[in-house]
Amino acid sequence: MNKTVLKVEGMSCNHCKMAVEKAAREITGVEEALVNLEQKELVVTGNVSREQLVEAVIKAGYEVKN
Repeated sequence: MNKTVLKVEGMSCNHCKMAVEKAAREITGVEEALVNLEQKELVVTGNVSREQLVEAVIKAGYEVKN
């Protein structure tokens, strides 16, 4: 299982946190997706590509910084 960390810009509240986590969890292969608002990070565990995660975050309306 892989662990991927993305820096996500534009998140400011729990609604943002839930939207990003939901977008990531909808990808096949994602085991867990957790957002840390203070660090502006999405941490995903599972068998999923970084590209899939970036695409999901962008579709949810947020920007990936790394």
